[in-house]
Amino acid sequence: MKKMVIGGIILIVVLMAATFFVAGDAFQGDDYINALTMLGAMAIITITVATALKYVNQIKNDRATGELADESWDGIGEFKNPIPSGWGLIFIGVIIWLLWYWFIGYPTNQFSQIGQYNEEVLEYNKKFKAKWENPSDETLVAMGESTFLVQCSPCHGVDAEGIEGKAQDLTHRITKEQVLYTIKNGSQGLGFSMGAMPPGLVSGKDAEDIAEYVAGGLKGEAPAAFATCAGCHGADGKGMNGMAPNLAEYDETLISKVLEHGKKASIGTMPSFKGRLNETQEKALAKFISSIKAGE
Repeated sequence: MKKMVIGGIILIVVLMAATFFVAGDAFQGDDYINALTMLGAMAIITITVATALKYVNQIKNDRATGELADESWDGIGEFKNPIPSGWGLIFIGVIIWLLWYWFIGYPTNQFSQIGQYNEEVLEYNKKFKAKWENPSDETLVAMGESTFLVQCSPCHGVDAEGIEGKAQDLTHRITKEQVLYTIKNGSQGLGFSMGAMPPGLVSGKDAEDIAEYVAGGLKGEAPAAFATCAGCHGADGKGMNGMAPNLAEYDETLISKVLEHGKKASIGTMPSFKGRLNETQEKALAKFISSIKAGE
C-alpha cells in the first residue's frame, strides 16, 4: 500500500505539472478566473487519483463476507449484504436531480438558443405571410424561381431538366415511359383523397395508348382505355379538383402533395419538405414550375 501511495503522489505531481506546462500561459496576469480553473483542475486530479488508489487497494485486500443467498449460478453465489449507503444516496440524488431538470431546470424554463431560433422563425414567417398575402402571378413566379434554385436545383438542375435524366424533368409533365411504369406498378404515398393507384389496371395496347395520350399533353381524342383513368383523374385528366393527381400540368395541389410526402425517384427518394417551405413559397414554387416549358 505504501508503494501505491508514493506512486499516486508522483502521478498527481506529474499530471499537475503537465497541466501547467500545457496551459501555463493562461495564468500570467491578474485574471483570477484562470487561477481558480487551475486549482479546480488540481483538485480533480487529486480526487481522481486518490479515489482510484482507494478502490484498487480494496480490490487487492478486501474479502467478501456475510450470508450467502440460496441461489447460485455455476457455483457463483451472492451475499445478502445491503448496498453501500453512498451508492443508495447517489441513486436517490440522481432521481431528484432528474425531476428538477425536467420541471424546473434548463431547458424547461430557461433560455434556449433553439427556442429563440424557433420564435424568430415563427415571427419572420408571420411577417412574410402578411407582406405577401396577395402577390401577383409575376411576383409568385419570381419568388418560385428563387425557391427552386435553392431547394430543388441540386437534384433537378438549374434548368429543371433533371440533370441528364437523374431526376424528374420538370419542363415536361411526364414521359411515356413514366406513365407505363406507373400503370404497371401503381402509385401511392402522395396523400390524395382518392387514395393509392393500384398496379396493373390496364396492360398491352391499352397501356401504350394511354401513355402516349398522357405524355402528349392529353391533346386530341382520348383513347377508349382512358376511361379507366378518368374515374379518378377526371375526363380532362386534371385530377377532379385535387382529389387525384393532375395529369395535364403541375398544379398547386400536386406540388403541395409531393413537397409534403416526398416521392420515389430514379436517384433515390425525394424527402418530405413539410415545414421547410411556407404556404406562399409552395404556391410560388407551383406557379414557377407550371410556367417553365422545354426549350424556353
